[in-house]
Amino acid sequence: MIPLDPVPYPIDHLPLRGAPDDVALIDRAGTMTFRDLEIAVGSLADWLAGQGLAKGARVATWLPKTRVACVMPLAAARAGLVHVPVNPLLRRAQVAHILGDSGAALLVTQGARAATLEPGDVPKDCRIVDEAVLDLQRDGGPGPSDADPDTLAAILYTSGSTGRPKGVMLSHANLWLGAISVAHYLKLDRTDRVLGVLPLSFDYGQNQLLSTWVAGASVAPIDYMVARDVVKAVERVGATTLAGVPPLWVQLLEADWPEATAARLTRLTNSGGALTPRLVRGLRARFPGADIYAMYGLTEAFRSTYLDPSLIDSHPDAMGRAIPFADVWVVKPDGTRAAPGEAGELVHAGPLVAQGYWRDAERTAQRFRRVPAALGSGAGMAVWSGDTVIEGADGLLRFVGRDDEMIKIAGNRISPLEVEDAVLAGGEAHEAVAVGVPDARLGQAISVMLAGDAAGEAALRARLRTALPSFMQPGAYLWRHELPRNANGKLDRSAIAAEVRSWSAADEEGAQ
Repeated sequence: MIPLDPVPYPIDHLPLRGAPDDVALIDRAGTMTFRDLEIAVGSLADWLAGQGLAKGARVATWLPKTRVACVMPLAAARAGLVHVPVNPLLRRAQVAHILGDSGAALLVTQGARAATLEPGDVPKDCRIVDEAVLDLQRDGGPGPSDADPDTLAAILYTSGSTGRPKGVMLSHANLWLGAISVAHYLKLDRTDRVLGVLPLSFDYGQNQLLSTWVAGASVAPIDYMVARDVVKAVERVGATTLAGVPPLWVQLLEADWPEATAARLTRLTNSGGALTPRLVRGLRARFPGADIYAMYGLTEAFRSTYLDPSLIDSHPDAMGRAIPFADVWVVKPDGTRAAPGEAGELVHAGPLVAQGYWRDAERTAQRFRRVPAALGSGAGMAVWSGDTVIEGADGLLRFVGRDDEMIKIAGNRISPLEVEDAVLAGGEAHEAVAVGVPDARLGQAISVMLAGDAAGEAALRARLRTALPSFMQPGAYLWRHELPRNANGKLDRSAIAAEVRSWSAADEEGAQ
């Protein structure tokens, strides 16, 4: 088991944890040993250093899970730059926002993706480079950096409950200690092979690379289209570990698993939504030899809690306890700690807490605040999750509800306002409110109440197919001449959400 060393290092030191001839990465091109990985990191860092970028400049990647995408988090850090991974599922409008907001000086992507960008989408001083020109096999690059662990290493963009995606600032220490923590409590070792199905732009997906490598294990990143692709990949790479979100587990349980293939998996990890008792039973039956880890987290603090696999059958509703290096409390509105069985907000402090939101002091001040003096911890800055939880007499935390209006689809956190902006951009409607409604397969789906003429729906759907990624497409529209308003004349979002969900439920019952 990886020891819990609380002293962080620059994140580009991580490959040194594997023996030189151990396999670090498996993909369709073959394998990379830790020696190969070190050469690749040095090669890419050397190339980046030669681009004339200022220290701390932002380098964005908009790529599927290629070798460049996997190596860049370490290479950018080694070159003294800040990595900004962009979800490959995003379309040009979302990519343009991230490039502009981060002030990216360089975008590494592929020709076909770059061709979708239009004038004005890329900042004036940002160059676009096709990953095909990058050489990862040139030996002699710079060695591990001597960066201060508190230096900014990455900006991960996540949707907020209001406005466009915001950039969460992560230091070398955040990434390093997150990798150590996860590798420790998952008990990863050099014999493990981790199948990476989650986007590398997610903290959960990126940590799979880092926690695997810090354990000296092998990671096999894949881009998949259907659940059957995942089944085949487990067999092809001999995977022992698979991470997912609830909608993926639903799809995988519906897939055909050869018994020997299912038996390869010894560890399943879940985040991005709670596992239901039904899902736990299904996973137990399909993967009888696998430990199941239920986890809870938020990008602003990476991960807060995990449930030991020995407890998941008896406590499937629990979020568990704090992960290593995390200080987690349930806090009442008056700043005091809630008693067992008493609801409060989950507050996370400690070295995993991010440095705030990139160039957004106002939202940083709202979410990142000092630990209340009443807790007497002296733990400094904390992130206030906005999630209501309860700590039971057994010491386990349980989720009660989310205070914001985020929509979560297949692990993707979606801002309602971002969907609404896209809906209104074409003029088919003059007001719109996006609401998350329950969906058995995806966790949630998007329904929109909008003011306008329903005759424009076909044109609206056609336009959004090119404007939004697939996971942000609204599934249903409820047209009104006017939308409900409160006494102040503002849109009554609570009333609208209640009506949309009631309508959605009634429509589903009628369909059955």
